Amino acid sequence: MALTTLDPITALIVVDLQRGIVGSTLVHAMGDVVGDVVQRSCALAAAFRRHRLPVALVNVDGGAPGRTERPRAGGPFPDGWTTLIPELDQQPGDIAVTKRTWGAFASTDLESQLRSRGVTQVVIAGVATGTGVESTARQAYEAGFNVTLATDAMTDPRREAHDYSIANVFPRLGESGTTQAIIELLATRSAQA
Repeated sequence: MALTTLDPITALIVVDLQRGIVGSTLVHAMGDVVGDVVQRSCALAAAFRRHRLPVALVNVDGGAPGRTERPRAGGPFPDGWTTLIPELDQQPGDIAVTKRTWGAFASTDLESQLRSRGVTQVVIAGVATGTGVESTARQAYEAGFNVTLATDAMTDPRREAHDYSIANVFPRLGESGTTQAIIELLATRSAQA
């Protein structure tokens, strides 16, 4: 579903734009796409802050404890791996959460922080589309938030996962739009308030 509206108190959630992920060789193999995602996510964060709307910056440090068929990378993360990228320009008023699952709601207090600010809708950007972003979107939807996906402000090292989420999963969870469309709608919404 195309982007139609933003609620009066909408929050931006930026997923896993941290040094260890953005700087990984797997992500850099995707070329300029990551740079575009970072630039667009930063533009969204600046626009939300300008309109005095909540910005949640999420990083990941670990994983859920269950068994899987694919072995997880072992050992501790290198120093700085979980540090948010400086381009996000983290502000004192931003919500910062560290997750240990794919989605940003399951292992954090993100939902309660958003609800305490009166948030009814979330816009989600970041990496990876088919894991962190999609899981966060599913959890937000299940928690009763209106969900909007900034589809040009996300990417996945697995192109097929990115395309599948955008075409098949996201339309069932909410609305999708470009960074520019979201920023324009923010400005229109604010002008009407």
